Amino acid sequence: MNPGGQRPPGALVRITLLAVTVLGTMCNNVVNVPLRSIATDLDASVASSVLCVSAFVLTLAVAMPLAGWLGDRVGMKRALVWALVLMLVAQVLAAVAPNLPALIALRALQGLACSAIPPMVMGLLAGFYPGRMTRMMGAWAAANGIGQAIGPPTGGVVADLLGWRYIFAILAVACAVVIAGMWRLVPALPPRPSPLHLPGAILLTSGVGLVLVALTAAAQRSFPLAATSAMAVTGVLCVLGYGVVSRGRVTAIVPVALMLESRFLRSSLAAFAQMFMLGSVLVALPLFFTGPLDMSPGVAGMVFFTLPLVMAVSAPVVSRLSDRKSPRLVLRSGLLIIILAAAGIGLAASHGVGSGVRATIVALMVLAGLGMAMVQTPAAAGAARSPAGRYGAALGVFSMLRFSGSGAAAAWVALVYPHGAYLVLFLGCAVVACCGLAATFVGPDPAADPGPGPGSRDAMRTVGQVTPSV
Repeated sequence: MNPGGQRPPGALVRITLLAVTVLGTMCNNVVNVPLRSIATDLDASVASSVLCVSAFVLTLAVAMPLAGWLGDRVGMKRALVWALVLMLVAQVLAAVAPNLPALIALRALQGLACSAIPPMVMGLLAGFYPGRMTRMMGAWAAANGIGQAIGPPTGGVVADLLGWRYIFAILAVACAVVIAGMWRLVPALPPRPSPLHLPGAILLTSGVGLVLVALTAAAQRSFPLAATSAMAVTGVLCVLGYGVVSRGRVTAIVPVALMLESRFLRSSLAAFAQMFMLGSVLVALPLFFTGPLDMSPGVAGMVFFTLPLVMAVSAPVVSRLSDRKSPRLVLRSGLLIIILAAAGIGLAASHGVGSGVRATIVALMVLAGLGMAMVQTPAAAGAARSPAGRYGAALGVFSMLRFSGSGAAAAWVALVYPHGAYLVLFLGCAVVACCGLAATFVGPDPAADPGPGPGSRDAMRTVGQVTPSV
């Protein structure tokens, strides 16, 4: 779907788009390591500082389906540039945030801006290089891995050397650089009509948002139980309402029956479980390293580098393994590894603070990274190749559910970590992974499906490499 049948853009365009992906991923996780420093400087509790993570992930998850739709309507390049400008403004303001509530609000604004990055970058790569879909999506996945790997140590080192506020100042400069690159180097794809059943879209996104807000509020213990319960119930009713008002509608954001199809449902629940584990580790272990283990933010960031590095290095191997073996077997094995790693980390963290504990946790982080890599690729490929994956917004919903797992994890850590219940915290991750594993056995095993063709409108939403069905 190259505009006008012209020659595909050169390497600078690919590098620019992948740089945007690295930046978006870093914006998500760069504050995880210095959370304790942020809490101390702003005279807040560690549990409250976790809201800096929750707010970003919550708005990112909820807005992603509508961000993809907006790109269709106004053009992907234009929507992405708008989002990056918003990100730049939010980073500058975060660097001078006077208190924690202001910083939390600005992190939510950053998450809203970041929600446009995955669908826009994937859509532009697919539109520019329809004949190299798998290679481009592999490069996109690698860029995500790089962002996951360098974000935490960068945040820790910058906080150590300059202070946590300089993290946002540096990210603002990075935003300015990629905005200039997008504006000058990346050509535009024309917008295209994209009908939307607005009542259904509002019900779905607000329902998921209310549930995540309720979980976050419950973890903070600063809201009355009746209020958080009412939010949760209202959120569930909104999601059910989406099913009612969208049933049988051609313009539904995603037909309900397709969302309940076994391949899409299995993939979504497995991805939720994987992101719940990743989100818990991203928040809890940096706090554990800089607290009980008394590491500096810089050292903690470098130690934490182990987990995303393993995920990034394992991704190509997992992709080839999924091609040669059953993707369902790879996915189930990954969930089982996550269960064992989560239980092991909980036991090690609750055992003490000696050097043996440090070595054990690092080894278990390697194991957890391998397990998460074994879930991530088959789950994304299964969702993309399911009947729902033919709908542009469906993979936005899949991404929303993935990041809902991360948002729920941040709330879980805020609820449990302040009590020092490390075993309970990570056993909770193991239980969620057990549920994800059990879900992979529910319903009939789907037959292999060819999936959307390269360069098609549906292929422009493909996330991950093409492997057999999950």
